[in-house]
Amino acid sequence: MEYTFGPESGLLLVRTTRTGLGAKAGHDLTIEVTRWQGRAEIDPGDAAACSLVVEADARSLTVREGTGGVKPLTDRDRADIGGNIRQKVLHTDRHPTIIFRSVRVAGTAESFQVEGDLTIAGVTQPLTVTGRMSDGRVQGSATVTQTRWGIKPYSAFFGALRLDDDVEVEFDVTLTPRP
Repeated sequence: MEYTFGPESGLLLVRTTRTGLGAKAGHDLTIEVTRWQGRAEIDPGDAAACSLVVEADARSLTVREGTGGVKPLTDRDRADIGGNIRQKVLHTDRHPTIIFRSVRVAGTAESFQVEGDLTIAGVTQPLTVTGRMSDGRVQGSATVTQTRWGIKPYSAFFGALRLDDDVEVEFDVTLTPRP
């Protein structure tokens, strides 16, 4: 059966952590992808027959929360961080879409792994997503190591404050059967 999903049926989040000598000054961020869509072909009896495609508008990443840091994030801080992500990190003027396409699905609905190709900023690399399904909801995550995609993790204060190379991508969606 084919299913569709997107922001109307769930969340797609990116979580970052900070590192470096100036880490106390920065924030661990929760970033929401506000424009995205996915479709999945799911055969509960045959994982090999399953497939998944998710497309995200890289320009829609929005900073929702910042924890830690010397002072709370302001709306201006959120806007500045969003601008840096779009312009300096992801170069969304040239690469507006992030795409994940499965190449292999293994496991069961209760616990599965999806191996696929993730394209960010024009670079495609393999990525494994782990997840679970229960009562029509699908939850899971993947770790994206930015440098594997040619992305230099954001830094400030001459490198004393920087984002960790690994970011966590998390999802929690309700599947909607496609008519």
